[in-house]
Amino acid sequence: MSPLVATPTDPVVLRQAFGCFPSGVTALCALDSGTPVGMAASTFTPVSLQPPLVSVCVQDTSSTWPRLRKQSHLGLSVLAEGQDLVCRSLAAKNGDRFADVGWEAGEDGSVYVHGAAVWLDCSIHAELPGGDHTIVLLEIHGLKAEPDRAPLVFHGSRFRRLAA
Repeated sequence: MSPLVATPTDPVVLRQAFGCFPSGVTALCALDSGTPVGMAASTFTPVSLQPPLVSVCVQDTSSTWPRLRKQSHLGLSVLAEGQDLVCRSLAAKNGDRFADVGWEAGEDGSVYVHGAAVWLDCSIHAELPGGDHTIVLLEIHGLKAEPDRAPLVFHGSRFRRLAA
């Protein structure tokens, strides 16, 4: 193993190092004036059982987050294995992110991706500054889980599969 980098300020080096940790991929979505709005987030973490909280980290430069944060409820879908094209669509900078994505809306305006491993009905509990991101704590109000459905895993800048 090579020596530590004294001050890791190079974003490429940091991104490569962060990519050594596998993560699940989520879609954070809601209706805005009747139109689905959403984004992909691979910085999802369960936080607390009481109260039920999860977190995602959102880039401060996001043009989607300001639209989502105004909504009373957000749908968080934990994407499943094979939904890499869904993830890429929701992460796109241009075009209709939902053009090829199956989805449905909850009564409260939350939006969920069809085929996901988990659906969480959430509201914003708190927002905390975190460097060039905002750490968003989401309180869970309802859920639907498919525990036998394998999650979409992102590692080393690629989508991977879990091995049994």
